[in-house]
Amino acid sequence: MTPFSNNLTRRAALAGMASMAAVTATPVLALTDAQAKALVDGLVSDVNRVIASGKSESAMIRDFKVIFDRYGNVPFIARSALGRGVPASDAQMDAYINAFSDYMSRKYGKRFREFIGGRIEVQSARPSGRFYEVETTAYLRGEDPFALTFLVAESGNQRRFINMFIEGVNVLSSERTEIRALLDRNGGQITGLTNDLKRLG
Repeated sequence: MTPFSNNLTRRAALAGMASMAAVTATPVLALTDAQAKALVDGLVSDVNRVIASGKSESAMIRDFKVIFDRYGNVPFIARSALGRGVPASDAQMDAYINAFSDYMSRKYGKRFREFIGGRIEVQSARPSGRFYEVETTAYLRGEDPFALTFLVAESGNQRRFINMFIEGVNVLSSERTEIRALLDRNGGQITGLTNDLKRLG
């Protein structure tokens, strides 16, 4: 893994903590900066309690999967990473989405130990077309502060994050590149991709 991709992965995992608070903070624009910050502080505290729980890594990853599934629009993210035009039955698509959720939870959940002591401050929230953008600043020990932007959508009266940008880098686009490479390696067959995702992360 290159230094850039390693740094992106580390920062994306921290971004995952902030994005959960962004889901709550974004649609209610009447929230004050102090209230939004309190949401993020509470969330980071909850995540740190999981990290400090003494659980095994596999148990912690299961906890992070619950967080990802609860606050992220996982079907949308998974389908967006896959792209259009991939032949799949409903059962195959469901299996892929489940494998994608597990893969993302393993990939980023393994790195949460590195983020003890970090904090995220919400700067602003504004509508952007059919979505909301939340501008935040993340502080990681030993690194300069960096900007995180979260894209939040509402569907069926449920608010979920669907993407994030780390210093302008589109995380979903980066994941799409990896997923499409795996799909190509499997001759465009979603079952082969799903099986690969079960082993990766």
